[in-house]
Amino acid sequence: MSDSIPFFTHASAQSIVAYRGGQPIEAWRFLADVAQVAALLPGGSHVLNICNDRYRFAVGFGASLLANRVSLLPPTYTPEVIRHLRALAPDAFCLTDDPECRVDLPQLRFPDTPVLRTVPFRIPQIAADQVVAYVFTSGSTGVPVPHRKHWGNLVRCVRVEADRLGLAARGASIVATVPAQHMYGFETSLLVALQSGSAFCAERPFYPADIAAVLAAAPKPRVLVSTPVHLRALLASDVAMPPLEMVVSATAPLGEGFAAEVEARLGAPLVEIYGSTETGQIASRRPTALPTWRLWPGVRVSRRADRFWAEGGHIEEPTALGDELEITGPDAFLLHGRLGDLINIAGKRTSLSYLNHQLIAIPGVSDGAFFLPDDESASPTGVTRLGALVVAPQLDAATVVRQLRDRIDPVFLPRPLLFVDDIPRNATGKLPLHVLSSLVSRR
Repeated sequence: MSDSIPFFTHASAQSIVAYRGGQPIEAWRFLADVAQVAALLPGGSHVLNICNDRYRFAVGFGASLLANRVSLLPPTYTPEVIRHLRALAPDAFCLTDDPECRVDLPQLRFPDTPVLRTVPFRIPQIAADQVVAYVFTSGSTGVPVPHRKHWGNLVRCVRVEADRLGLAARGASIVATVPAQHMYGFETSLLVALQSGSAFCAERPFYPADIAAVLAAAPKPRVLVSTPVHLRALLASDVAMPPLEMVVSATAPLGEGFAAEVEARLGAPLVEIYGSTETGQIASRRPTALPTWRLWPGVRVSRRADRFWAEGGHIEEPTALGDELEITGPDAFLLHGRLGDLINIAGKRTSLSYLNHQLIAIPGVSDGAFFLPDDESASPTGVTRLGALVVAPQLDAATVVRQLRDRIDPVFLPRPLLFVDDIPRNATGKLPLHVLSSLVSRR
């Protein structure tokens, strides 16, 4: 018989599991809502949970756990992705809190009927070997590739995170700018709260004023879970932030200077999380203290041929990483950039992430991204030239290039430099390749 692990670790029926609009939601109410939704689930065994409200997502996830359903967590809900999901899981249905949801699957609307406390408070125990979710990467062909997640390994992972962040000792109110459906958001805005006695906030604020308002409504200590893109917007605004206990960031590494700016402006330490969809989170660091990343206990990273692999601990199976690393100790490494991010022009090496950081650091630039043009876009000498998109309404090309000359080697100066009104990043601040290609082709 498999070991079992509690759905959450809050001690009593009156423990606060979540907040919405600053109003607490107690554990008994959470369990009653979970039971209500579990009773409404249709017969299919795969659930596409797209509830935008983080509390409703959590209720839907809990209901799926109790009913032994598997949650499908793709990165987007485009018609093409939904077609692939139907092929992978023909019995899939969609749980939504959007009355205008257009996902082409059988739909279950999240119920608005309030529930009463009618059953004894008893925290459900979930088998450690129960498959609870499939998270998806795009794969080399763009087709969603599922990665299975077991309850025991997910819990093992986030309990280490709770310990690293100090949540296990004191709890916190967690406000996140990232969606619960993304692996980082799934772990760090939801599961870590459930497994540390902390409370998560239902909202997913985007604009600085909204982030400040949600934080202000949540009790101390407050933790902000965010991304470099959202943090950059916070620093560029004049919105005052309430006191924070900690800032957590992931999806792209932060430079020491920018991290120091975040800590100074928000008055709290900043911790970065490293991981991937396939592995979940596997390491953390505080960039203003040390550049090295410290692995989760039991996780090992090693080089095999031309790739680095992660295994052990909570990782489901040995997984190739998409980054170039430098192992500095048995549980530590330096991160040098994405494998596809590293470039060599005229014998000089750098990374697109470094160039992007230098571009965005220019005063007056609100967003920007370097890119490698198609092969036929090389210069007449045969040397590849980088291009860049930039959002800088008050600047001209000559000013941007002059500023870049002070920051990067001339061989990496962008040709062309394309001005755009906006760079439509996804919910975690990343710029999908197809969006980049569309922006470039329109110029």
